[in-house]
Amino acid sequence: MAFRTGISRRMMIRSGFGLRSMSSWWGSVEPAAKDPILGVTEAFLADPSPDKVNVGVGAYRDDNGKPVVLECVREAERRIAGRLNMEYLPMGGSVNMVEETLKLAYGENSEFIKDKRIAAVQALSGTGACRLFADFQKRFRPDSQIYIPVPTWANHHNIWRDAQVPQRTFHYYHPETKGLDFASLMDDVKNAPNGSFFLLHACAHNPTGVDPSEEQWKEISYQFKVKGHFAFFDMAYQGFASGDPERDAKSIKIFLEDGHLIGIAQSYAKNMGLYGQRVGCLSLLCEDEKQAVAVKSQLQQIARPMYSNPPVHGALIVSTILGDPELKKLWLKEVKVIYYSCVLS
Repeated sequence: MAFRTGISRRMMIRSGFGLRSMSSWWGSVEPAAKDPILGVTEAFLADPSPDKVNVGVGAYRDDNGKPVVLECVREAERRIAGRLNMEYLPMGGSVNMVEETLKLAYGENSEFIKDKRIAAVQALSGTGACRLFADFQKRFRPDSQIYIPVPTWANHHNIWRDAQVPQRTFHYYHPETKGLDFASLMDDVKNAPNGSFFLLHACAHNPTGVDPSEEQWKEISYQFKVKGHFAFFDMAYQGFASGDPERDAKSIKIFLEDGHLIGIAQSYAKNMGLYGQRVGCLSLLCEDEKQAVAVKSQLQQIARPMYSNPPVHGALIVSTILGDPELKKLWLKEVKVIYYSCVLS
């Protein structure tokens, strides 16, 4: 009987039955639609023209189209060369990098940092920070939805969609005036159900570059307080709106002064030119230290099956720059140079 079974197996294989079964596993998979931003880069790389210009990914380049590596980054790399032991970082990432990053958003002498009220983890740049928060929102506020501005960075929609968080939109840009549609924005904020989640660009709105004024931010914050809305800030371009990272965090400071518990996604892809290092941070301001500990533990649990531990090299570059007064001063100078070169170009 065993002999016959063996023969029948071989005959089945020879007949192609097994092959046909296996070949059908992925037969229904269709090519994915090209990403509207990264697709431009693919087309750029495929074009043999010597005069081509990449207008896709927003990377800062020199006059020859080459990526610019900041001098503060090169100096940080020189200092850390040979020091890396390639050990895993904790699930929450580099403690030093996270602490320095929080100072940029919440303030150098923030009471919230001192009181340990911020749950924060290193993330895979701003994209990863947004995705971690989207999954956190889905897990702990499963009946909520997210309000996203029109327009916004295209990947925002992908992130919350794949986290299975329902999306709504709110007015932001006025095409005719090429400015902020503030009246419609405020109407949408007022008409949203109490306790709604809103995605806000902290500065240098992507893709329009249009930001609310300080007074408008104060009105937005006030109305959020009235409605009990939650503000989640994506701050991918801190320093690029004004040339001053502290000034660019003004919207966040206004919300903090008004007593909001907020969330922030931060990235060093742009303002340190660490595009490929994927260095970012997700932080959530909590009611007290106990709540912050609980929230951070849950953020780490969400990260665990995704990627377990964030990469170490970029985080060490950031902490080296921000932790050294001279290197930080150089970085601030270089950010200002980038800002003015973009404004004057």
